[in-house]
Amino acid sequence: MVGVLNEGVRNDRYRKAAADLGFVDEAIAHALQKISGSLEEFTSVFPDDTTRENRYYPRIPEKPGRERGGNFGWTTSFWTGMIWLAYELTGEDKYREAGEVHIDSFYRRIQEKIDCEHHDLGFLYTLSCVSGYRLTGNETARKAALMAADHLMTRYFEKAGIIQAWGDLNDPNQRGRIIIDCLMNLPLLYWASEVTGEDKYQQAAEQHAKNAFKWIVREDASTFHTYYFDTETGEAKFGKTHQGYRDDSCWARGQAWGIYGFPLSYKYTGNTEFTELAEKLAHYFLNRTPEDGVVYWDLAFTDGSGEEKDSSSSAITACGLHELAKYTEDPEWKEYYSRAAIAMLKDLYTGYSTKDCPDSNALLLHGVYAKPEKLGVDEANLWGDYYYLEGLVRLKKNWNLYW
Repeated sequence: MVGVLNEGVRNDRYRKAAADLGFVDEAIAHALQKISGSLEEFTSVFPDDTTRENRYYPRIPEKPGRERGGNFGWTTSFWTGMIWLAYELTGEDKYREAGEVHIDSFYRRIQEKIDCEHHDLGFLYTLSCVSGYRLTGNETARKAALMAADHLMTRYFEKAGIIQAWGDLNDPNQRGRIIIDCLMNLPLLYWASEVTGEDKYQQAAEQHAKNAFKWIVREDASTFHTYYFDTETGEAKFGKTHQGYRDDSCWARGQAWGIYGFPLSYKYTGNTEFTELAEKLAHYFLNRTPEDGVVYWDLAFTDGSGEEKDSSSSAITACGLHELAKYTEDPEWKEYYSRAAIAMLKDLYTGYSTKDCPDSNALLLHGVYAKPEKLGVDEANLWGDYYYLEGLVRLKKNWNLYW
């Protein structure tokens, strides 16, 4: 990568938007009602990644060894994260008790290495155990999160400076693949350095973020989903997509991970290159946001394309913009990102939430998991629900990040 374009903001929609927080209490009340209504069903078992006809059902194991409460896959912690957010908002014991049941489940999962051979240990243990430890001081949560950080470090290739996303570490056909999502897995390693005093976790996380900065972001400020490296020489090889429309398009959720993930690496390292890059990614995303405030599943698509929207991408971006606004020095951009985050969340509540769908146990409709694989297309998903609620919590209180 030679340099990344800052195309500025051509979409004036958010510059003119009022910083209207009048919807927040109502939106939170609706979200808490939905979470409370699902708590009994989804305390000892976990909901599936996405809904079927806008309703979550318990996840069904596809492989032997995954039967224990359905705690497998990369998304279970988003439900746990929502439970912890509900506990923060209300202080009600029912949420804490459910969260502690989940901590025990995640402890067993990492202890027995149930579906742990991937980089999403960051998602899984930040939102379940780091959050639980921060809020309650639960020592089992701390122990589980540190075990997860150690296991995540086994996927770090020092010569290449990357954490491999998924796949057999010894398979030459799979080695050296990173994906932009991993930026959100790095806070687990940053946290591990903070609580242990050992630099190795932060060094690995920061080096991975620098390589993502250098290679996964294109010159026009769009992003690849995946990038491949030679793990022996460190050579950067080529970029591809796994869930986007095509290799040279820009998968919306991947761009959202970058908008949120790079400021998180700034938070722990103080490297301003991360926030400067996040601004460029944000401008690219905002310039391709339609009038109703929610993007299509790939930013190649616009109104009239007939393609599906992905509400989860806009929810993630709203959180990222809110975080980016903290670190941006220019008062004009700080105000702009803050207004954009508020407006996006309001648009999600008014046009995409389940407030008018009493039969749904989700929070946010019209998401896309993986269109090329026909997974969760135009359905709710756990991460969309989580980031939507996190965004609302950010607007409600001075929130201390789990990340």
